[in-house]
Amino acid sequence: MDHVKLGSTGLDVSPVAIGAMTYGEPDRGHPVWSLGEEDARPLIKHALEVGINVFDTANMYSHGSSEEILGRALRDFADRDAVVIATKLRHPMRTGPNSSGLSRKAIMTEVDHSLARLGTDYIDLYQVHRNDHATPLEETLQALDDLVRAGKVRYLGASSMHAWEFAKALHLQAAHGWARFVSMQDHYNLLAREEEREMIPLCLDEGVGTIVWSPLARGRLARPWDDARSTARAETDGAYADLLYSPATEAADRAIVDAVGRIAEARGVSRAQIALAWLHRQPVVTAPLVGAGSIAQIDDAVASLDLELTDDEVRALEAPYTPRHDVQGVSDEREMAAIRARVPGMAPA
Repeated sequence: MDHVKLGSTGLDVSPVAIGAMTYGEPDRGHPVWSLGEEDARPLIKHALEVGINVFDTANMYSHGSSEEILGRALRDFADRDAVVIATKLRHPMRTGPNSSGLSRKAIMTEVDHSLARLGTDYIDLYQVHRNDHATPLEETLQALDDLVRAGKVRYLGASSMHAWEFAKALHLQAAHGWARFVSMQDHYNLLAREEEREMIPLCLDEGVGTIVWSPLARGRLARPWDDARSTARAETDGAYADLLYSPATEAADRAIVDAVGRIAEARGVSRAQIALAWLHRQPVVTAPLVGAGSIAQIDDAVASLDLELTDDEVRALEAPYTPRHDVQGVSDEREMAAIRARVPGMAPA
């Protein structure tokens, strides 16, 4: 597998990344669809064997269990200097004050907890999972810069937020000489293209690479439309999914899913390969995050790198899209309430 640079950095990353939210002990967060350590380790090992070197997790995934499983597997199977470990912070890890957010106290606390769970001396890419509107942005950015200067973190990244917020953060980092966000982890796929309005042009202009979450629209692009809710995750995580994919756009979404199916059948490949191949065509996309639950899904993602769509196929995939009223996946009260409801022991705010 040929590796690429992350944005304008010198960091070599695989054009497919593993999203480790899938991995975590079931009694720590997602009892129906997360894979425990015994099931997760062979998948992490296989991803390394086929050339994937980026593994993305977060402190909140299965309440820390994802970081623990990933850390142990990478220690056993990988050359630490060759792999890129990415994790995130923002969401609640416990009850009580200072249990979440992006204050200096929270950042300094959570980075040490993540380092301990991952069993490593440093994090390659430390990302803010969502914005924290209750903390001054300058406080957050200076604390993150201190982590880089202390050697606990190599690079900084952000995740879903409004483009104006990301532009403001980049401006403040440049003005103060603080370590810069080099990546944006955003919600982008054939059913969610609102980031094309502002965030993607901003990232292209600023030399920021994107790591795409939900590249298969939570499985909708990987199977026929009528089977969209046939997975264990879809059946148990529907409230959050409904925030991302509105019933108001169902007709357009179904037309896109049908187009993916027709092209996949004509090509003799999986639907997932077609959807991922479309993402690989987008110049701002460094790597989609694949939450692989099987070796076949990893192999599908790797195979998509060799699949080149024709202009006619791209037009067929893109034509049915209906613009949404807002960007899905940014931190708002509805999303935060849905996230808090999924964290063990956390009551809605």
